[in-house]
Formats: sequence, structure tokens, C-alpha cells
Amino acid sequence: MTSILEPARDDGVAAPAAPRPGGGGPTRHLRVAVIGSGFSGLGMAIRLLRGGTDDFLVFERADEVGGTWRDNTYPGAACDVMSHLYSFSFAQNPGWKSTFGKQDELLAYLRDVADRFGVRPHIRFGHELLSARWDEPTRRWYIETSQGDYTAQVLVSGTGYLSEAAYPDIPGLDDFEGTVFHSSRWDHGHDLKGRDVAVIGTGASAIQFVPKIQPEVGRLDLYQRTPAWIGPKNDKPTGALQSKLLHKVPGYQNFRRNFNMWGREILAFVMKRPEVAGKMQKMASDHLAKSVPDEALRARLTPDYVMACKRLLFSNTWYPAIQQPNVDLVTDAITEVRAKSVVTADGTERVVDTIILGTGFRATDRPVAGRITGRDGRLLRDVWREHGMAAHRGTTVAGFPNLFLLLGPNTTLGHSSQVVMIEAQIGYVLDALKHMERRGLASVEVREEAQRAWNDEVQKRLDGTVWNAGNCRSWYLDEHGRNPSIWPTYTWRFRRRTRRFDLAEYRLATSVGAGRPTLDHA
Repeated sequence: MTSILEPARDDGVAAPAAPRPGGGGPTRHLRVAVIGSGFSGLGMAIRLLRGGTDDFLVFERADEVGGTWRDNTYPGAACDVMSHLYSFSFAQNPGWKSTFGKQDELLAYLRDVADRFGVRPHIRFGHELLSARWDEPTRRWYIETSQGDYTAQVLVSGTGYLSEAAYPDIPGLDDFEGTVFHSSRWDHGHDLKGRDVAVIGTGASAIQFVPKIQPEVGRLDLYQRTPAWIGPKNDKPTGALQSKLLHKVPGYQNFRRNFNMWGREILAFVMKRPEVAGKMQKMASDHLAKSVPDEALRARLTPDYVMACKRLLFSNTWYPAIQQPNVDLVTDAITEVRAKSVVTADGTERVVDTIILGTGFRATDRPVAGRITGRDGRLLRDVWREHGMAAHRGTTVAGFPNLFLLLGPNTTLGHSSQVVMIEAQIGYVLDALKHMERRGLASVEVREEAQRAWNDEVQKRLDGTVWNAGNCRSWYLDEHGRNPSIWPTYTWRFRRRTRRFDLAEYRLATSVGAGRPTLDHA
């Protein structure tokens, strides 16, 4: 279709683009470039197509869609949010096999929506983003990928915050002579049967894969830095009656989805205050007491912080698995890794042949930020390091025109589904594109004062919440103790605040003929 901003040719060939800054030949120009094909990228692509925009591409470094659910193939990988809510509202699936989706089922769902909505022709697999640089004179993003260069008027990053593995800085780890891999890059070719295995980390991934590998390994040393609050997981197969209702009764699945979404808003209220969250802690502490009769072991598994200060986890198999005779829970800090062993602070050396890193992701140090250069020639990474990771409404950043971040700063939820936030942000981006189309805008850039006011409000809401004042150190916090991750209140508030793209909060520029853009503050 045709755009006021960047007309597309009707013969299916991209309109010629400006040459690359500094010389070189022309590259294909796009109205929108999307980075990543997980929930965020696919959702953005689907909504663009449904809105009549087809002048876009999705750049994906891998060879398939799926994001987190493509990469995390470790045994037992699953979601802890109800499947009806952890899926697109506009692409509901009546065929979920159980309450919570497993990795293969979630990946199949994302593959299906990519096919069903015709997204695949717009995806460029094997195209890793190497750099994206805003060019002020042309008001375009110059994008370098591993398989070619492009330009785009608008850049949408859908890389999220669980895409880059975090590796621990442990002396000697690189010199270990056995097999080492991160849980998000599971080595399925490495047979664990009878192995002496060290698992470093006891977070959301470990509590899923440890129960799966425990029966087959010879010995398992489980290195725990901080215990987690773990509740029972009420996961049930979808029965025949439920399946019939989901497939046959119009609106039933939407009712189930909304019921779960609004019910979870109660948790946002609970988590606003540590004293209230502490009362709900009994659910997790009762689960621990019921599951672990040994008093000494139970003490080592009991957190010293308020529930939900760190991510609240759910499992029915974790506690039984770690009490098996071949499992040793190690709470002493690791001081070094040697060629064939792991050494802890008490001097104990444990011989192992395999190390599995369950050490999470770089959630507050997003590598994509080191590849995006804004209006003043500064990397987004450097801006965030200087001022803290922040964005306006979790989506736009001052100094980076026409850049939209899906699941940007302070959009992580501790109580509900990230898909709810993704859909709200996609709606915000679409409204921005509509305004740009109607007014013939070359660029929109959030004003510093608007971004500052938004983030001051968010940080003020975080003060006193369980995420900031729950007596723990979590991945929600950056190196300065600031929380650039959590959305501290109800999802309906975020959806309401992103429902409309407010031009008054942005610096606007319109192109006049072939000359330089002019600022439009109206």
C-alpha cells in the first residue's frame, strides 16, 4: 500500500533509497524495520499487516521465529502464566493442552500465528542486527545486518529482556576441561546419563530443568546463592468439557482470558507493599514446609526477603528432586573453577565433568543498546549507562527519533503476562504511525522533560514496593540499586497510559521538498 511518508511502488519492488552515509550504493528502504521475531516482533508485524501496512521487514538473527521459546529448549521449559493470557488477544488458541504452556507448545503457537497472519514473507532470517544509526539530514535509520544494509523511517526493537544469556564471572570457568553450557543454549548432544554435574543458579530455569535431569545424572551439585520463594503450580490438563467449551462456545476463551487478567491485578495491589506481600508469603512457606520435612535443609531453602522481592516461582517437582540422594545443595560461594572441579569458599573441591549455568539473562544491560546510535552520535548503551536505563512510557527515548522499544524499561511485570504489555505498546506504536502519516511527519522524538516526568512518576511508585524494599538483590535492579525493570502498578494503568500517542510530548519534524527537515512544534 502507499504511504504519505515513504511511497511504495506498486510493482512489488522497493522504492530506491538514499545512498549510505559516507558513500556506497543504495539500499532497500522500509517504512518500518522490526528487530526480533518473538512475541514482540511477531505481534508488531501482525498488527502492521492487519492495519494495511506492508512496507516493513522483520530482521531475525536465527533461522526460525519464537524468541525466548525458540532458544530455551532445556528439559522442562514452560511458562508460569496461564496460556489463555500468555497469548495474543487477537490470536487465541482453544487447543492449549494444559493450564500452562510448555516450550514446544508455545513455539508451535508462535510458528502458527506467523503462518496464519502471513508474516513469514516479511521476515529475513539469518539477519543479525549489527548496527542501527540515525541520520539526521535524511531522517532515516541506517541499518547494518549480517546479510546486508537497509534504511528505515521507523525502527522497532522487539528483542525483549530475556534474549541475551548472562554468564557468571567465576575465575577459571573458561579453563574448565569438561562441558559447559548455559541453560538457554542447552547442549542436547551432551548425554547427561551418569555424569557428575554442577548446576550454578537456582532461579526460574533451574527449578524446571533440575527435576528433569536429576534422575539420569550420577551426581548433581546444586550451587545456590539465594533461595527463592516457590509456590505450588496448579497445572492441570485441559479436560474434555473445557476443550468443548473453548472450541464451541463463542466468547468463552475471551472470558477466561479476561477473568485471569483482571484477577491477577489483585497481585499488583498486594506487591505494592512488603507488609501485605509478607502475609501472602504463607502460601509459599507452607509449600516449603509440606515438601521438605528436614528442618536443616528447610532453613537453607528459606529466603530472608519478602516474597516477590525476587521473582516468585512455581513448581511441584523442585523440592522432591533436590532431596534425592544424588543431589547436594551447596550454599557456600564458588571461589574458582579448576580443570575438573568446582571450589567453594569453605575450601571444598567437588569433581565434576559438566557445568550447567542457570544464571539468567542480561535484563538490565541489554546488548542491543550497544548497537543503536541516536541523533547526537551516542550509543543507547552509553546514554543509559550515564543516566540509567529509562524510556518514555517504556517505549521511546529522548535523542533517538523514530525508535520504539517493545518491552523497554519498566515494562516487566511481577504479577501478570508480558503479552498484555506488548499489546499495549504495539497499539502505542501504531497510533504514532497514524499521526505521522496524517501530518506528514518525518520523525517524532520524545521530549526530555516528558521522559523525565514519566520516569520520576514510575520510580516514585516503586518506592516502598516489594520490588524495591523487600530486602533482596534481584535482577530487577541495576548496578546502582535503581529499578529500571518493573512496572509497579496495574496493567490497566499502563494500557490506559499508552492508548493514545500524545504529540505534545514529542519533538516533531516534517520534510519540506528535498531540503532539510523543519521542526514542527504544533
